[in-house]
Amino acid sequence: MLNTVASQSIRHLFTESELVEVIIRCHPSSKLLQGSIDNFRMEGRNVVIRRDFQVEEMSFETDAVSIDFGSVLSGNIRLRQPTQAVAQIVLTEAGINHAFTAELVRKHQENLTNPELVELSGGEPVSFTDVNVQLLPENRLIIFAKAALPNGTVPISLSATLDVERRRKLLFQNPQFESEGVPEALRGVSEVLTKAFAEILNGMVDLDRFDLDGVMMRINRLETKGKQLIFSGYAQIERFPKPTKKV
Repeated sequence: MLNTVASQSIRHLFTESELVEVIIRCHPSSKLLQGSIDNFRMEGRNVVIRRDFQVEEMSFETDAVSIDFGSVLSGNIRLRQPTQAVAQIVLTEAGINHAFTAELVRKHQENLTNPELVELSGGEPVSFTDVNVQLLPENRLIIFAKAALPNGTVPISLSATLDVERRRKLLFQNPQFESEGVPEALRGVSEVLTKAFAEILNGMVDLDRFDLDGVMMRINRLETKGKQLIFSGYAQIERFPKPTKKV
């Protein structure tokens, strides 16, 4: 019963999910009557957060947890105190690229009036579109995009190394303009646009914007592995969500 209630609660954190499974260990089982749990583990596969952020795999695992057993009988789980869980999140290259089409992300890329941008556009706002990310070994990636200027579209391209700042912010370190594929006549303006886009990227990805209901994520390390980006860290779980809404 407890596993079922927990699975239903966790599933409501996500807009969509292929699989959400919760395993709760308690031995001897009589400890549950006092609200004592030895271990809590959640595994999710192909879940979607806030309608547009696709996660291939997500897992949390805690040590001992104290709950209000009476809340289970009413179909909820209430923690007696916050707990921490070891966490791992796996994103795919395709999922990352889909995220760049989300409204939450696009609003940081469109109709920009940064001084270095409007200087190139004659005072008009500039937008970056058609963002495509390719993951590379050793935590590197290359990003292609287009900058929309009043007199036309300019292709941009940059390579960078992924890093984490203060366990919550994703940084694109040492960005380098990649001229291959950019017409020679546009390389000067493309390089300026690429530098500006790199600065915009570094202000975009903050985990606080993607916190789940009652769950705060923090990253200790990241790793690119083939077409996957793997985050390892921890989750601060303040409460279990009530099975009433999806995000």
